[in-house]
Amino acid sequence: TALMAIHDKVPRRWSSAELGLVREVTERSWAHVERVGATSELRAGEALTKRVFENLQSGLIIGEVVREATGKIVDWRYVEANPAWAELIGLPREAALGRTLREVFPEVEPEWVSDFAQVVETGAAVRFTRQVGSLERWYEGHAFRIEPERFAVSFLDVTDRRRAETAAQEVHARLTREFEERTAERDRLWRNSQDLLLIARFDAKIVAVNPAWTKVLGWSEAELVGASFVDFVHPEDLEATMAEAAGLSAEGRTTMQFQNRYRRKDGGWVWLSWAVSSHSDLFHAVARDVTAEKQAAVELELAQEQLRQSQKMEAIGHLTGGIAHDFNNMLAVVIGSLDLLGRRLEGEDARIRRYVDSAMDGARRAALLTQRLLAFSRQQPLRPEMVDPNKLVAGMSDLLRHSLGADIRLETVLAGGLWRTSADANQLENVLLNLAVNARDAMPGGGRLTIETQNAHLDERYAAAHSGVFAGQYVLIAVSDTGTGMSEDVIAKAFDPFFTTKDVGKGTGLGLSQVYGFLRQTGGHVKIYSEPGQGTTVKVYLPRLSGSAGEEAPDVDAAELALGVQQDVVLVVEDDAAVRQITSDALSELGYRVLEADGAAAGLRSLDAHPEVALLFTDVVMPDVNGRQLADEARRRRPDLKVLFTTGYTRNAVVHNGVLDQGVELIGKPFTVEELAAKVRSILDSPAEQADFG
Repeated sequence: TALMAIHDKVPRRWSSAELGLVREVTERSWAHVERVGATSELRAGEALTKRVFENLQSGLIIGEVVREATGKIVDWRYVEANPAWAELIGLPREAALGRTLREVFPEVEPEWVSDFAQVVETGAAVRFTRQVGSLERWYEGHAFRIEPERFAVSFLDVTDRRRAETAAQEVHARLTREFEERTAERDRLWRNSQDLLLIARFDAKIVAVNPAWTKVLGWSEAELVGASFVDFVHPEDLEATMAEAAGLSAEGRTTMQFQNRYRRKDGGWVWLSWAVSSHSDLFHAVARDVTAEKQAAVELELAQEQLRQSQKMEAIGHLTGGIAHDFNNMLAVVIGSLDLLGRRLEGEDARIRRYVDSAMDGARRAALLTQRLLAFSRQQPLRPEMVDPNKLVAGMSDLLRHSLGADIRLETVLAGGLWRTSADANQLENVLLNLAVNARDAMPGGGRLTIETQNAHLDERYAAAHSGVFAGQYVLIAVSDTGTGMSEDVIAKAFDPFFTTKDVGKGTGLGLSQVYGFLRQTGGHVKIYSEPGQGTTVKVYLPRLSGSAGEEAPDVDAAELALGVQQDVVLVVEDDAAVRQITSDALSELGYRVLEADGAAAGLRSLDAHPEVALLFTDVVMPDVNGRQLADEARRRRPDLKVLFTTGYTRNAVVHNGVLDQGVELIGKPFTVEELAAKVRSILDSPAEQADFG
C-alpha cells in the first residue's frame, strides 16, 4: 500500500531498499506486473476457449500431421476432439486422442490424409463432404491450419440431408425415366397398335390417325387428316353415329362406346367398335375391327338355331317313334282281323264286304301315316342297295305323270356320267313321289315340274353352315316347280311333322318330314330354295357310292299267296296278347302249325320242348329280353333255326345306323296276310344258312 501511494505521488519509478540501500527496479517490476497480468488474461482466454470447445454443437478436432523420414505426410494424429465429435463419430475421445487416423479408422479413404496434408503445407482451407470409412455416414466439414504442423477441422453430420437429397435425385431420375418410357411406349403404341387410333375436333375434322388406319381400311394418313370422320360411316349407321357424337362435348359427357360400319378404300365395309373420350377441345377415339366377331356371332346364332331345330326334330322323332310302335301294334290287330274276316265273307252281303273293304282301306292309310312317322324319326329299317338315280327317275316317269294330272308338264333333265348312290330304292321313290305331289298342289292352275339329276360337291363352308351335313361328293336330284312358292317362315317349318299350309283334310303335314327323316337316315341332305310367286326347288343330296358295292337289286314280281303245311311249325313270340293271337290265326289260316309264347323265357322252353320248330317268329321290342337276344340264344341252341323278326319300330336291336343288319329278315307291323304269307314262305324255302346273330 505504501508503494502504491508513492507510485501515485511520484513519477513512475520503482526502487528497492535493502539495509538502508535503495535500488531502482522500476522497469523490472513493471515487466513482472505485465507478465502477471498477461498470464491471468491468457488463463481467462483459455478457460473461455475450453468452454466453447466443449460445448460446441458441431464436431471439432485438432490434428497433427505425421511425416515419414523423407518429410512426406503419410498420416495425422488426433490431438484434441470435442464431445460433439465423439457423439457424431460414435467413439469416446479417449479412443482417438494420441492415435493416428488409420489406427482409429483402418479403412479410411485416402482423401482424409491428402486433403489435410494440403491444408498444413499450403495454409489453404478446405471444405468437404465425405463419408467416414465404415460408419456409413456423411459429414460436411471445414479444415484450416492453426500451427505449422497442426490443423483444426469442424464437422457437421449431414447423413439425413444427404439421404434425402439422394432419395430426391432417385425419385427425379425414376420419374424422368418413367416419363421417357411412357412417352416411348405411347409412340410405340401409336405406331404399332392394331387398333385404329384417332384424334379429332368436335367439328368432326380428323387431326391425327395412326398407321393401323391404312392397314385396316386402306386410306393413307394424308387422305384422312383434315377430312370429316363421318364421311366414311355407312349410310345406315350415320344417324345413330351422329346421335352418339351429339352427346359428347368438352362440357358434357366425356366417354361413349358404339359400333358402326366404316368404308374401306376398296369400297367394302368394316365393322368397328369405338371407345371415345373427350379432352378439352379434342376427342380421342380407339376403334377395333370386329368384322370377324360379327360374322362369328351371326354364324354362331345360325348354328344355335340349327341345333335348336335339330334337337326339336330329335325330340319329336322320339315321341313319334313311340307313338308309331303302339299304333302299329293296334293296326296289326285291326288289319289282321279285317284281312281274316274278309276271307270268310265270300258270297256274303255286298254291303258287309264294302264295310270291311272301307275299314281295311282306312287301316292301310293309317299304317302309311305311321310309316311316315317312322321315316321322320329315322326309325324305319332300310334295305340299302346300289341305285342309279337316272334309271330310278326314268322308271317313275309314268307314275309321276299319272299323279300330276294333265295340267302339269313333267320334264326330266338327266346328267350323263351320273354317280351311283346307296339307298333304299322304295323309300327314295316315295321321296320323289311326295315332292311331286307337293309341287302339284302348289300349282293349282297348272305349270311345269322339272326333275334334274347331276353330280355335286358340298364344300367345308357349306357343311359348316348346315348342321349334320358332311363335306364331300353327292348325287343331286332337284325337283323344281313353277308354283306359288314359300316364304322364309314357311321354309323354316316345312320339315316339321304335321305342319302344312294346305286346307284341313287335304294334307297330313308328314310328306316333307318323311323326306327329311329318310335323307338324314341315309346320310344325305335336303335343301329348299323358294320365293313367293317364283316357284320352289327342293334339292335332294344322296352320298356318292364309292368303289364297287355290288349290282343293283333286280326287279321282283309280287309273289302269289303261298300256303304252308302242318309239317312247317312256327313259334310265335309276342308280348302283346292281341297281336300274338291275330298273328297265330293268320299263320294257321295259311296252313302252318303254330306255337305261341308271351316272352323270351316261354319261347325258349317251347323251343326246347318242340325240336320240330322250323321258324322263330319274334317281336323285336319286348320287356326284359328283346327279340334279338332271344334269337341269339335260340340259334346257339338250334344253329339250323330260321328267324323272322317283326316290329312296329326298332331300337337298334336289328337295325344299326338306319340299316338292317346283314342276313336279318324283318317284316314290319302292321302287315297283311299276303305279306306275311310271302315272307314266311320265302324264309322257309331259303337255304339253311342264315346270319350269325351272335
